[in-house]
Formats: sequence, C-alpha cells, structure tokens
Amino acid sequence: MAARSESKLQLVHGNIRDFPDFPKKGILFKDICPLLKNPKALTAVIDLFEEHVRKNYPEVELIVGLDARGFLFGPLLAQRLGIGFVLVRKKGKLPGTTVSVAYDLEYGKAEAEIQEDAVAPGQKVLLIDDLLATGGTLFAACELMKKLQAEVLGCMVVIELQELNGIDKLKPQSVFSLVKY
Repeated sequence: MAARSESKLQLVHGNIRDFPDFPKKGILFKDICPLLKNPKALTAVIDLFEEHVRKNYPEVELIVGLDARGFLFGPLLAQRLGIGFVLVRKKGKLPGTTVSVAYDLEYGKAEAEIQEDAVAPGQKVLLIDDLLATGGTLFAACELMKKLQAEVLGCMVVIELQELNGIDKLKPQSVFSLVKY
C-alpha cells in the first residue's frame, strides 16, 4: 500500500509546474492545471485524500471547500466518502443569509462567507483547498466554522509552501499536505 501511495504522490508532484515571477516578480507560482488535465493525476489526488480521511477521520460529516480551487477537489472527495460538500466563498457570491469573516491578505483585506444553514452546530467537518501559503484563507474558513459551531477535524491541501509558515496561523488545527515545497 505504501508503495502505491508513493507512486501516486510522485504522479501528483510531477503534474505541478512552476511559473517563475507570477503573478509578480520574485514569486514562484505552483500551477495545478496540468494535474487537473491529467485524469490519472487527479484521481491520485482524490485517492490520497480519501485514504487519509478514511484512516484518520471516519467520523467526518462534511467536506468544506474554499473558493475557488477547493471546489475542484472537495466535491470529488465528498462523493467518494458518501458525505456532503459545502462552499466557503468570497463575499457577495452566495444567495440567502450568510455568515462572514474578514481576513488579511498580503496586500489588503478580504472577506469569506458561508450560507448560514450550510453547517449545523456540532457537525464534524474537514476543510480543503489547493494551496496553503500564508494561511489567511484557511484561517478565515476555520473562523467561519467556529461561528457556525462546527467541529473542525482538520485541513487538507494539495500543496503547502512551507517557507511562508501558513501552518503556524492554523494551529492547533492539523493540516495534511500532499506536496510540500
């Protein structure tokens, strides 16, 4: 089993490409588009997330995906697990009554929101996104879950940029990363 997981991780890693100086000079952008284009690589991502969740969080009730790339992986994982999927979106993108949290970006502020009835108090959730950089967006999503009185079991990402220390902002939450740079 471990050899199969390692080969899947290699496939995932091999389908992430670098774009130097994007979106600005000095940034090395990690592009997941080739991973999404390759059905075997995308399947490997979902297989690895599913394996992690089934082993560590059998009690999970909902997958919460972050705008917008968490929407790519979250529904596929939720479907495999036979559980629901809910959205955390940028402010103003969801209909109905919402709950929101403001958070800091590298150059400014943003707001994340969720529909007020998306998660029930006490529901056990896992958050998913494509990338953990500074941790601001995942932290905001965790704060939204607190407001709704959900129990956050952990966070999952495809890529973690370790030098930005985003994991520190999320403590005490556990973070599972498929690929670390």
